[in-house]
Amino acid sequence: KTARSVTLVNNHPYVRTQGAVTDQLSRRQIRVYQLYSRTSGKHVQIQGKRVTATAEDGNMYGKTRLFVETDTFGSRVRIRGAESGRYICMNRKGKLVGKPNGRSRDCIFTEIVLENNYTAFQNAKYEGWYVAFTRKGRPIKASRTRENQREVHFIKRLHTGPPPFPNTDQSKHFDLPALVKPQVSINSLAR
Repeated sequence: KTARSVTLVNNHPYVRTQGAVTDQLSRRQIRVYQLYSRTSGKHVQIQGKRVTATAEDGNMYGKTRLFVETDTFGSRVRIRGAESGRYICMNRKGKLVGKPNGRSRDCIFTEIVLENNYTAFQNAKYEGWYVAFTRKGRPIKASRTRENQREVHFIKRLHTGPPPFPNTDQSKHFDLPALVKPQVSINSLAR
């Protein structure tokens, strides 16, 4: 028997570079949920340009429902308010703002599941800056945040209310077409 040498391929650099680039080819996955802030005890909402964590569970106006869209095959996401249609973004000063267009890198976040099962959102453009809120639900300047701080911890909760997915219409119902039996005559079989 001869020993074969096995060459291990290190895919880590490839995965890291591809995970940092927006994937234009793959289909976007959209999840709908509420983000519960550990510090404020309320849910994140986007009202115009303002982003706060002051909304109650299942807010009467539905302002807590967020669409979380994937950006790459990794854990990079964009967070859009269902009712406002605006994206959570971070400006160069580290302030959270709502923008109508979420295509820029300052609107992309890396979703990190922490050891304590909370979720943190780190900005893709400004590494080390996280989405965070005070006890009163006001946004914290991102340059003052760290992953282990309570202020950056969130729980993803299912939204209670109307249709769970943005691309489904409950009024439309899909029916399978009825199978049509072919008309076979005895004369056609005799040929």
